[in-house]
Amino acid sequence: MSRQNKKDDVIMNDDIRAKEVRCMGDDGTNYGIISTKDALTTADDLGLDLVLIAPDGKPPVAKIMDYSKFRYQQEKKKKEARKNQKVIVVKEVKFSVKIADNDINYKVKHAIEFLQKGYHVKCRVFLKGREMAHPEAGAKVLDRVWPMLEEHGIRETEPKQEGRFVNMYIVPTNENKS
Repeated sequence: MSRQNKKDDVIMNDDIRAKEVRCMGDDGTNYGIISTKDALTTADDLGLDLVLIAPDGKPPVAKIMDYSKFRYQQEKKKKEARKNQKVIVVKEVKFSVKIADNDINYKVKHAIEFLQKGYHVKCRVFLKGREMAHPEAGAKVLDRVWPMLEEHGIRETEPKQEGRFVNMYIVPTNENKS
């Protein structure tokens, strides 16, 4: 077996500096508190590695295991978890305070397409210059937009000011379409 420190900072085999360790086997065997030298000999006899699990313990806890097999199983679990996670795509639709009705209809049409594809939509109104003094004007624009999107999504947040923007977040009603 390899007798080097792995790149993920696991202390194992000859790198263990403690005089004695509380040793356990991979199969559940409890060897009790034995000297590190004896634990290494036992691991070598079994053709396995001695891996320090709890280096802060008194005495430190070590486990006799096939470390390469253990790492392989950990990587496999990570891959499986990554495969099962769902990616949420957030599309952004920008409006301005002085927007015409036909422009609102055009942008709402795009927002509806995004919601039907299963994307989350962030509607935001950019406040320019003096409009910052009246953020409620941005909220009014989003309040005009919401009735057009109501049947396609669920409003997660009411229009609220964040910096130079007034934002409203909408999630699709049928989440399963992504």
